[in-house]
Amino acid sequence: LILGFISLATMYSTDGGEILYHTKSHFLKFAIFFPMMIFLSFINIKFWHSGSYLFYLIILGLLVWVSLYGVQSSGSKRWINLYFINLQPSELMKIFVPLMIASFYSDKSLPPKFKNLVVAAFIIIVPGLLIAKQPDLGTAILITTSGVIAIFLSGIRLAHIFLGLAFVIGAIPFLWSLMYDYQKSRVLSFFSPEQDALGSGYHLIQSKIALGSGGLFGKGYMNGTQSKLDFLPENHTDFIFSAFGEEFGFIGVLLLITLYVLAVMRGMSISIKATDNFARILSGTLILTIFLYVLVNIGMVIGLLPIVGAPLPIMSYGGSSMLSIMLGLSIVMSCRIYSQDQISNY
Repeated sequence: LILGFISLATMYSTDGGEILYHTKSHFLKFAIFFPMMIFLSFINIKFWHSGSYLFYLIILGLLVWVSLYGVQSSGSKRWINLYFINLQPSELMKIFVPLMIASFYSDKSLPPKFKNLVVAAFIIIVPGLLIAKQPDLGTAILITTSGVIAIFLSGIRLAHIFLGLAFVIGAIPFLWSLMYDYQKSRVLSFFSPEQDALGSGYHLIQSKIALGSGGLFGKGYMNGTQSKLDFLPENHTDFIFSAFGEEFGFIGVLLLITLYVLAVMRGMSISIKATDNFARILSGTLILTIFLYVLVNIGMVIGLLPIVGAPLPIMSYGGSSMLSIMLGLSIVMSCRIYSQDQISNY
């Protein structure tokens, strides 16, 4: 709730102190999805367990639909027009890939056997390839990572970890060959953004300027110049952290990160205390996936990671992103509320 208020205040500032489209739309989505999160948290965790395969197949079908009939914008085909919201099914896969894996492993012996690892890999790779085709390589990598987190929390053997790392390293040249030119330029600009300061390196350079100019205490609320003068691109979405940092400085950024850390600590506490494999794997994976997006977004805007288009949870503008985050948090809370339910009752 606090993050939601901070997000609205930052968006109001980037809109120039007026209630324009982004601020109004973000407020309406938050006003809908936050109560939805509270309501869904009281749905018994059994519901998510019993419907996991169906939910996964439905979202997988939506990804296929997007590839055929999706709404195209800026060269990418990622959305389904539902009139009141442009739904991005890939965002929902952040939830349903971990849900599917947690459900699959719930009645299996752990740590998982090799054949069960192969099945889990198939569950992860299929939506990952569909999302990468949109093209949305950043989201595909992050969703694949969320699936890997679920496997890791199931207690994977050390030998299988090394086998997986060897596979990933060996696949890098193949993945590079499949990347579009603009994706390759983003990776290359990460190492030297100044080589194309007005092109692929522009976003990162302006982001660093905005954050650096904030100093220790920031320029003050509504006094950010980089975002107001439109030097900072995507200041409502991927780079809202930079806009916030410019106005509130290092101290403000530290407090913002602390809020995320507190939420993650609470989520991991719920996971550790869970009474069955399904709730433990699912709640742990969901909360770590949310924190992964925080780390990737912050790492991206300060130049520690390539720019991949990962939104900052709750802070960034975007209906599908907020929907998936609120849904994930509601499931984590449901794992706590119904923590005494045993897997045998599912």
